[in-house]
Amino acid sequence: MASVVELRPRAREDFTASLGMVVFLASWAMMFSTLFFAYAFVRARATVWPPPGAPVLPIGLPALNTAVLLASSFTFARGLSTLRRGARSSLPVWVALTFLLGAVFLGLQVQVWLSLSRAGLHLNTGGIYGSAFYAMTTFHALHVAVGLLILGWVFIQALRGKYSEHNQVKVQLCTMFWHFVDVVWILMFLTLYVL
Repeated sequence: MASVVELRPRAREDFTASLGMVVFLASWAMMFSTLFFAYAFVRARATVWPPPGAPVLPIGLPALNTAVLLASSFTFARGLSTLRRGARSSLPVWVALTFLLGAVFLGLQVQVWLSLSRAGLHLNTGGIYGSAFYAMTTFHALHVAVGLLILGWVFIQALRGKYSEHNQVKVQLCTMFWHFVDVVWILMFLTLYVL
């Protein structure tokens, strides 16, 4: 059993790493906030939204995508929870499910883009309407893709037995990033598709 002296440096390192992730996510939150504010500014100045002739954004497939991403946050949180309880062998299963759901999200997002492109929504549609939509959703999709790379890394490390109930801060940090991506999507779904 590790002594208190041995645990304190790890606790300090874990706290520092968690604080670093909070600062990192706060900086990304500011960047996404800028996108949202720019979108709100443009939309508020428009007399009609969406602009005449621009296709109306669908609600069904993006709503399904929202449910998929929410489910992925649940599976990752569940994986971290089981790890904290000492069930190391279940972590790779939960991470794999999270990865699969994240990949489904990206696949569905591509379907949304393709269907909207076929309906006539392009980067130059309706002035800034098309470019704002594609910029926001593409930027988010890139973050999901980065999250999938992180999940792949966590999965490999979990299979190697690198994590335990006493060594789970890296999984926790990755979970924080994944939840951040989820929250941003919910705000984006509400902003772009619902309001």
